[in-house]
Amino acid sequence: MTGNEAPDPYEARPWLALYDGGQPQDIEIEYQSVLEAVRASAAAHPDLAAIKYFDGEIRYGDFDRLTDALAAGLQDRGIVKGDRVALYLQNVPQYIIGMVGIWKAGAIVVAINPMNRSRELTYLLGDSGARALICHESLYAEVANAVVPDSAVEIVLTTSELDFQSRNDSRVFGGSTRVRSDGTEDLVEFMAAYDGQQAADPGLRLDDPAVLTYTSGTTGEPKGAINTHSNMLFASRGFRDWSGWTRDDIVFAVAPLFHVTGLIAHIGAAFLTPMTLVLGYRFDPVVTAELIEEHQCTTTTGAITAFISMMNNESTTAKQLESLKVIYSGGAPIPPKVANDFEEKFGRHIYPCYGLTESTSPAHIAPLERPAPVDPESGALSIGVPIYNTIVRIVGEDGAVLPVGEVGEFQIEGPQIVPAYWGKPEETERALPGGRLNTGDVGFMDTAGWFYIVDRKKDMISASGYKVWPREVEDVLYGHDAVREAAVVGVPDEYRGETVRAFVSLKRGVQASPDELVAYCKAQMAAYKYPREVIIMDELPKTTTGKILRRELRDTTA
Repeated sequence: MTGNEAPDPYEARPWLALYDGGQPQDIEIEYQSVLEAVRASAAAHPDLAAIKYFDGEIRYGDFDRLTDALAAGLQDRGIVKGDRVALYLQNVPQYIIGMVGIWKAGAIVVAINPMNRSRELTYLLGDSGARALICHESLYAEVANAVVPDSAVEIVLTTSELDFQSRNDSRVFGGSTRVRSDGTEDLVEFMAAYDGQQAADPGLRLDDPAVLTYTSGTTGEPKGAINTHSNMLFASRGFRDWSGWTRDDIVFAVAPLFHVTGLIAHIGAAFLTPMTLVLGYRFDPVVTAELIEEHQCTTTTGAITAFISMMNNESTTAKQLESLKVIYSGGAPIPPKVANDFEEKFGRHIYPCYGLTESTSPAHIAPLERPAPVDPESGALSIGVPIYNTIVRIVGEDGAVLPVGEVGEFQIEGPQIVPAYWGKPEETERALPGGRLNTGDVGFMDTAGWFYIVDRKKDMISASGYKVWPREVEDVLYGHDAVREAAVVGVPDEYRGETVRAFVSLKRGVQASPDELVAYCKAQMAAYKYPREVIIMDELPKTTTGKILRRELRDTTA
């Protein structure tokens, strides 16, 4: 720093004073790879349940044997260190078996959204250069069958969501059938053929890629963030230590396993602790609540839309969630009224957290010993504070560090930040200059060290020259008793340049007209902010992780 530069107010990490009592400022990585951590957990606790799936259970010792067999088979078929193997699965045990088996073979996991169809799958297999694919039988028959012949994929292992359980709950498995396609091998039979064998040790190290986790592709094609073993170990320990999890804890996987939240807050943290991970195939609010009660889950992490769905379902009860000690939500800002309503119904507090694919999930988490505050000016609920070893700065358009309290872009520096995007050096330099992540999220830090998100840079609306942040309007809409979900976008306007348009879904049995909702916002907001138009929809479009898709709504006409 030269004599003319202002001091960096974030270097001193003022948020450390907000950490729970006994928490360290920094933590260290304990192993040389995630695989080493999994092996240590299996060796120390072979009889502990690693995975529970409806009425099925896989213990750590059995899990270790299954993944050994998969790895031995993959190596026998020619998979070598550094090869990519794609997982195209829902929240089933085979996803986790596949992930660890791939690592034991020395390969890199390619996490693919099971909602992707032929165009997306073609791109992801091509971009990653995957040599093998593990997927649902139905997804192969419906999608991958037409894509694989033109890819580098040489090995296809298919599996059924009906495996590893016998309950066959029609609410989530309705329509599930077994379909064996030509050119594929059954995953369970494949592992049985190599049972008792072990793969050659691939010698994985901290800087080796563990998973290619693809961004959502809201601006251009998706990019494969290289989440290394070091990134994963740090982030998983971050969640574990912040939460105080032990092997007596049981985590329910609300988040999709292909997503970075599922990768870290569910798989990584569970196998590092170690503790039991409960899976439910696909999210259903009633089935989720029942499984949490059945297995006495103590923690979960998910998108706020999932918790809204549970809260607004008449069949879910406080008793079903009473075993939960810690509930985290990230991925999108949490409207304060939603958090309050959830706590009123279930008696359980939602702790905000914040992270991105490129930050290997956690960058901020709310302390557990004090509630996250609401900013009195913006009405935003704080996303918490930066976790161990992490510095978050607020920077301006020119990249200069802004004073405390000023609104700018979040820039994150820490051990969880990925080193690069797969095969995209220019994109890496733009988003990760000098190893710091430019997030695209806009917000500020208050004088105590709490952080708040205003919105995404690209979602800012310019109405008559004034800045309008969609989140602020959405928070007002959530305050109306009839509103279940809300999303706000900017649309072209001849007079104002852009104007505010809102989309809402309503709670069951409650009515409100578009004019009523416009008037409700108008009474509470500056004239340039309130929506000139409200469109009521049965459901707002979302990603499989529960994020509302504003980009799709921008193209929606009344």
